[in-house]
Amino acid sequence: MTHPMLPPEDQLKQWEDDWFYSRENVDVLLINAYAAGADAELEACLADVSSLGNRAMASTIRDIRRPKLTSLKQQALKALGSNTKVGECRVIEHHDHEAIRRALEALPDD
Repeated sequence: MTHPMLPPEDQLKQWEDDWFYSRENVDVLLINAYAAGADAELEACLADVSSLGNRAMASTIRDIRRPKLTSLKQQALKALGSNTKVGECRVIEHHDHEAIRRALEALPDD
């Protein structure tokens, strides 16, 4: 069955492989499917807006609805720059500590 909002066959196959071979949690698969459908619907709507001559508006809507994610590096650098000074010590908040930890874990082992 083909429908404009269905993911392409190769995407469905990738999700199936992820689920069977990586034993991915079914919730992750559902989230990926919903996200893909939402992205496809957004792009279809933006194509309609663009076809009416409003390319700048379509671009603005895309930027607002699908903002770029902050990289781990950016999160860690922000966390290091925003720590609080208490007396002579700098205190790193827990959520900042987590960003720094995740960024460090993402680095390759030497």
